[in-house]
Amino acid sequence: MRIPIRSAARRLTAMLGASALATMGLVAVATPAQAAVSCQVTYTKAWDNGSGFGANINITNTGDPLTSWSLTWTWPGNQGGIQGWSANYAQSGQNVTATSLSYNGSLATGASTGIGFNASYSGTNTNPTNFAINGTACNGGGGGGNTAPTVSLNSPTSGQSFSAGASVPLAATASDNSGVARVEFRVDGNLVGTDTSSPYSFTATGLASGSHSATATAVDNGSPALSTTSAAVPFTIGGGGTTPVLSASSTSISVPEGGSTTVTYRLSAAPSSNVAVTLAKSGDTNVTISTTSLTLTPSNWSTGVAVTVSASEDSDTTAGTATIAATSSAGNVTVTATEADNDGGTPGGPRADNPYSGAGVYVNPQWRAAAMAETGGSRIANQPTGVWFDRISALTGNGSPTTGTMGLADHLDQAVIQDAANGSAPMVIQIVVYNLPGRDCAALASNGELGPTELPRYKSEYIDPMAAILARPAYANLRIVAIIEIDSLPNLVTNVGGRATATAMCDTMLANRGYVDGVGYALSKLGAVPNVYNYIDAAHHGWVGWDDNFGATANMMFTAATASGSTAANVHGFITNTANTSALTEPYVGSITEQLRQTTWIDWNRYNDELTFAQAFRSRLVQSGFPSNIGMLIDTSRNGWGNCVRTPCQPTQATRPTAASTSTDPNTFVNQSRIDRRIHKGNWCNQAGAGLGERPRAAPATGIDAYVWIKPPGESDGSSSLIPNDEGKGFDRMCDPTYGGNARNGNSMSGALPNAPVSGHWFSAQFQQLMANAYPPLS
Repeated sequence: MRIPIRSAARRLTAMLGASALATMGLVAVATPAQAAVSCQVTYTKAWDNGSGFGANINITNTGDPLTSWSLTWTWPGNQGGIQGWSANYAQSGQNVTATSLSYNGSLATGASTGIGFNASYSGTNTNPTNFAINGTACNGGGGGGNTAPTVSLNSPTSGQSFSAGASVPLAATASDNSGVARVEFRVDGNLVGTDTSSPYSFTATGLASGSHSATATAVDNGSPALSTTSAAVPFTIGGGGTTPVLSASSTSISVPEGGSTTVTYRLSAAPSSNVAVTLAKSGDTNVTISTTSLTLTPSNWSTGVAVTVSASEDSDTTAGTATIAATSSAGNVTVTATEADNDGGTPGGPRADNPYSGAGVYVNPQWRAAAMAETGGSRIANQPTGVWFDRISALTGNGSPTTGTMGLADHLDQAVIQDAANGSAPMVIQIVVYNLPGRDCAALASNGELGPTELPRYKSEYIDPMAAILARPAYANLRIVAIIEIDSLPNLVTNVGGRATATAMCDTMLANRGYVDGVGYALSKLGAVPNVYNYIDAAHHGWVGWDDNFGATANMMFTAATASGSTAANVHGFITNTANTSALTEPYVGSITEQLRQTTWIDWNRYNDELTFAQAFRSRLVQSGFPSNIGMLIDTSRNGWGNCVRTPCQPTQATRPTAASTSTDPNTFVNQSRIDRRIHKGNWCNQAGAGLGERPRAAPATGIDAYVWIKPPGESDGSSSLIPNDEGKGFDRMCDPTYGGNARNGNSMSGALPNAPVSGHWFSAQFQQLMANAYPPLS
């Protein structure tokens, strides 16, 4: 049950100057020819705005093993100004050379590696076809083999406007010398439809009001399959002269006594002039609003204006109701605000803005017993951890090493007992909802029991009984934090389509909506239980921190949150770094400058630690449509990176750095300064040298509800060799310490510990290492 960390295709949104090129060392390096060279190259255009573009290149060695490589091609047009990653680039005239780096030069027979770049152009931007490795032509040689298809998006037209709620027709033309297998249509980077026959078309529905862009990607029938993506075409929903209509983010809200919530007022289309909105509140005098007027303008109509609704503390046991009437020239909206009484009127009180504030957190007695049995384990045995329900049978207790004999109701019963011993403070219990059909589509260690088409079973046999148990009156005073489906939705952005990291299973789960509809259903059913707080898994900075993953992942989250009858109001927040080792902060690397983004470790990412990523991603999620008061959780169960006491200690130093490096070389500076000692950010399984991070605590930083230990320390991420089991969990080579890697970790060594059991099973060596390398250190 482990979350694979993946760096996906990146593209920059701004070009760098000549000084930055010098830092990258973009020079041609002569590489000796290898014996029996044979190669296949796939060139995929990632974006094109008419004057600049980005492309990803996948290189597959089909000949003898290579120790280094030099890829060359010739531009068919006026392309230049190349800025790239994962290779050294040089251009002379129309001729380009991309030379391997230290970590991706060795390619065994059949091995692949991915590189990419951004560039500028004038005139046409035809894809190159005459690729060669170490002087030997690829793809059949001389351009006579398979060539990339051509594609053009004909509908919508640039700047076209559609009325709010309208369907958007997507249409494209495509051709290829080996035939077009399919055309994929995307809106805002998200796959919305596929057509396998000409004329290629699809109708997109349910798009939110605002600005959008559409692309078409043609995939051919060649071997290997090549693809080309059209230029992005901008269009708007709710603009272009359509009548703006006033709306509220929710027309029925619950306001906690002594607390507040927000309502955001928006227009469905851009107004031609400012729209004044007047607010009037009637009813319960304990409920107040922050303003009685607001203005929606041509610039803020889509993001809207938030109004704070508060309820004062009182001593009664009734839940009062207030009405907030908004009137404007764009229509009227009424919001009903119910005062959520916490003096006995409502069992368990209202949903707290931060469920962890002032609360105790459940200690799983099964994990506590395992920790106490370890030498030194008593130092952390009373820390709260997540309880994982990774199979249908786990709901009732299946006796497995993962969940033991305790089912969901058993844990809730124990939480009630701990709550009684907790005095007047409330009690949080953290459960992990983890059983989607086709689970973990881009890895094997945490595959699940349900096949890709078994969404009905997920709903009726897993979520429905879980919701029924959580809704029992006996548990109404608990604060139940539900961590929703680790390692699911980000896969639908980073590991699909034409990317080097794509898998067939992730493409399937995107196309059949198993993840989107499954997550939406879970949010809807669990969110209907008043004392459940849903937090969706949002991967981590080393997965979605790149420009082309960041916004697309936030949008995918909103798509799922509004699927299967759910609304964004069912989402209390998000969690990052679940079961991963990304450092909470990198104090000695410091701020990520453009120069540091070019280093091998940071690899063009905008973020280099979980705290800054979580805070920034929270803002982006609000921009995508989530309520402005959502909170973030960060899993710190294994990201401490204290003094390394175990071999191998990877990759740069044997002890935790205590100051920034004095080196003037950017790569050396980062490697000597960083506390995260993985070989590559794409490594995720049972990492050597990892340690316990910050202890669980509430409200540690702005926008962060809590640091949590959702992944219980000592539970394996995956087996280091094939171990037959009846839990549906496979063997992932990323858990094999001898594995040389793949496109998701830059073809680096896995950095995994040896002798690991199946995911979720107890791994004593890992537990001992986490304690030894804890930071802050254990006393």
